[in-house]
Amino acid sequence: MDLSDLGGIFQGIGTLFMQEPSIAFGRLVLIVLGFGLVYLGKKEILEPLLMIPMGLGMSAVNAGVLVLNTGRTGTLFVDPLVKDPNDVVNVLQINWLQPIYTFMFSNGLIACLVFMGIGVLLDVGYVMARPFQSMIIALFAEAGTFVVYPLALWLGMSPGQAASVSTIGGADGPMVLFTSLILSPDLFVPITVVGYLYLGLAYGAFPYLVRALVPARLRGLPMPAGPQTRITSGQKLAFAVVVSTLLCLLFPVAAPLFLSLFVGVAVREAGIVQFQELFSKVFLYGATFFLGLTLGVLCEAGTLLDPVVLKLLLLGMLALTISAVGGIIGGYVMYFATGGKVNPVVGIAGVSCVPTTAKVAQKIAGHENPAAIVMPQALGANISGVITSAIIAGTFVALLR
Repeated sequence: MDLSDLGGIFQGIGTLFMQEPSIAFGRLVLIVLGFGLVYLGKKEILEPLLMIPMGLGMSAVNAGVLVLNTGRTGTLFVDPLVKDPNDVVNVLQINWLQPIYTFMFSNGLIACLVFMGIGVLLDVGYVMARPFQSMIIALFAEAGTFVVYPLALWLGMSPGQAASVSTIGGADGPMVLFTSLILSPDLFVPITVVGYLYLGLAYGAFPYLVRALVPARLRGLPMPAGPQTRITSGQKLAFAVVVSTLLCLLFPVAAPLFLSLFVGVAVREAGIVQFQELFSKVFLYGATFFLGLTLGVLCEAGTLLDPVVLKLLLLGMLALTISAVGGIIGGYVMYFATGGKVNPVVGIAGVSCVPTTAKVAQKIAGHENPAAIVMPQALGANISGVITSAIIAGTFVALLR
């Protein structure tokens, strides 16, 4: 038995020598990166719910490359590029995650399921109590979207591609998935993968950015509770119904996402316990698991080594960084506008990675001063960020579709 026989038996290894050296090297790099994501998820440096299945999927798909019947190399996980109806039917019977991808990713269903679960977790009372403050910070935290869109156009991307990658600045994974699916289906896979990968990395990187831009004396600034306005569940339910209807009226193309988010809010405020359990546990955690796992197996070296992906990596990183800086600037604006009553750290929560950035804000403030409670204000900015990013995404889709 010679080496070629061993390569035929252990095809994952054998295909490393059959592919272009750049692809083979990329596979090895992505396998190691997958290990790193699992480790960082276990240490909770990155979001474990997303990064652990994503890291495992990334390692497995780049290890499990074999020679298919057509003679080309591929995997038995998923084929994101298949379009012909007959080929789709055939591949659904072969590839393991193809049904999840075809019936949940390609129509945006998985994003809607995540939004339903997020909606149940959102208390819109935080926004209703401080609407002006929350929305101002959220608008500043969209700076990355506004800056990267014209930059991507200047770099030669089409308007749809530029809009899709710029929505990474809104730090809302389902919104990135939904927008890229409609406006840039040719780059849907890399844009979505890059978007979610950066959202996971933001969990670990944003605290360093906040500490660099906000001095310690302000990071620990306690925020006065202010007048306590009691907002009833009926008022919150009315808010959800009115805002959902208004947004669907203005942006019908994004209506499924708006409805999904606010139906979760409505279920919460109406006290429908059975649906709360379904949305917040089964839908949210189930969709998050398959989202992470499917995104991981989409990280195949052959897909991600397209030269345009380098642009996406750089633009996605730039969009999130500028949005984070913009959010902090928004925090400073409210600090000065209120005479020092708003902790600038709250600005990072305007980047709508719910509820991660709100927790980041509270953790940083609490580290400097255990008496500094900024979570209510941070959640207000956080929830406003979700609404703002949805409006911007809906505007992009309505204008560019």
